[in-house]
Amino acid sequence: MGDLLRIPGFRTFGIVWIGQLVSNLGSAMTGFGLGIWVYQETGSALQLALIVASARVPMLLMSPFAGALIDRWDRRWAMILSDAGAAVGTFAAMLLVVTGNLEIWHLYLTLSFSGLFRAFQFPAYSAATTLLIPREHYARGSGLVQLAGSIGGIAAPVVAAAIVVWQGLGLIFIIDFVTFLVAVGTLLRVRFPAPEPGVRRGRGIRGLALEAKDGLDFVLERRALFILMLSFVVVNFAFAFQGVLIIPLLLNLTTEQTAGLIVSIGSGGVVLGSLALSAWGGPKNRIAGVYVPIMAMGVGLILMGIQPIVGLVIAGILLMNGTHPVAGGSSQSIWQSKVPPELQGRVFAIRQVSSMAASPIAFLLAGVLADRFFEPLMDSPPALLNSLIGSGPGRGIGLMFVLTGLFAVAAVAIAINHPRIKNLETEIPDLEVAAVEA
Repeated sequence: MGDLLRIPGFRTFGIVWIGQLVSNLGSAMTGFGLGIWVYQETGSALQLALIVASARVPMLLMSPFAGALIDRWDRRWAMILSDAGAAVGTFAAMLLVVTGNLEIWHLYLTLSFSGLFRAFQFPAYSAATTLLIPREHYARGSGLVQLAGSIGGIAAPVVAAAIVVWQGLGLIFIIDFVTFLVAVGTLLRVRFPAPEPGVRRGRGIRGLALEAKDGLDFVLERRALFILMLSFVVVNFAFAFQGVLIIPLLLNLTTEQTAGLIVSIGSGGVVLGSLALSAWGGPKNRIAGVYVPIMAMGVGLILMGIQPIVGLVIAGILLMNGTHPVAGGSSQSIWQSKVPPELQGRVFAIRQVSSMAASPIAFLLAGVLADRFFEPLMDSPPALLNSLIGSGPGRGIGLMFVLTGLFAVAAVAIAINHPRIKNLETEIPDLEVAAVEA
């Protein structure tokens, strides 16, 4: 880290990174704790999927407008708005828990409210990183961003599981609210360089819509980037199933505390992958750096579901999480290198919309298919499935992990052999964008 801090812009990036690390820890605790609480209260994977979707859908709808606003505003204030707005939703939920009034339907409202503001986070943070650090270090910056999330992912599940069992949700919400304040405080301490101002397309909603469309047009006019983005829609659809079903899968295998420990161990894979990416800088062949790790992630899903063996689940989650940072960092480096800074808020918002567009459908399908089809099927499965997957509670979800893993592997095999993907780096050359001293 000492060598990185001597790179222009990395000191400011480091201050922001610390604040986001703390905030990610609180958010990860809340996400895992809520997952346990909702599943224990309802016993329904569908209900858990609906809760997750309630946060994603508002974020999805807000993202195009958020991207346009980010390109108009100081990216630092966009991040402050994101953290502060999400903190309000957390504070409301905290009051409901502390007063003993929290019900499932309250979570739909508070998570939806927070989701509107979270729409600003990824595009603003990504666009700010481009301004803060030199182009040759984009992959390292992406590795550090993913490292911040993974550090939270290690501690949060174990701590959250213990708090839910011993203290309930109230303390988790209090911790999450405090971490948002820390993130806002670090952002108030720094200043971001400003990009060249973009073209304003008018006032009001119509002007924002036209500016948001500029981001979409940029991608559509560059077919290779569009196909890259489309391939992520497909693979994210597959991995969204895992996001909803991992807690039910684990709770059918073991206790809440052990489930939290397994998720924490899996997050250690993200830490190792992120550290490696930050030190290494990523593969020279960034297209291979995107798709080969995603194929490994699909294999990880298969291992997680193939048998009700804790060791296999741990091996699968480590493989999936350990290779994810390389895929994400390589993809992020491609986009940051090829999109002008004044358009990045809008283009990254379009990326966010595309990556999330299939998620609500996947969440609902995951819940419905698990509760209504796969779990009943694997109570008394056909002989072949019984020999491969096993039978009983959780085995239907295990079968879903195997099928989504196979789907992801097949999708990647098709994408990496597409001519436009193969020639993306030569078809769309990198921009020369210098980071500003901050």
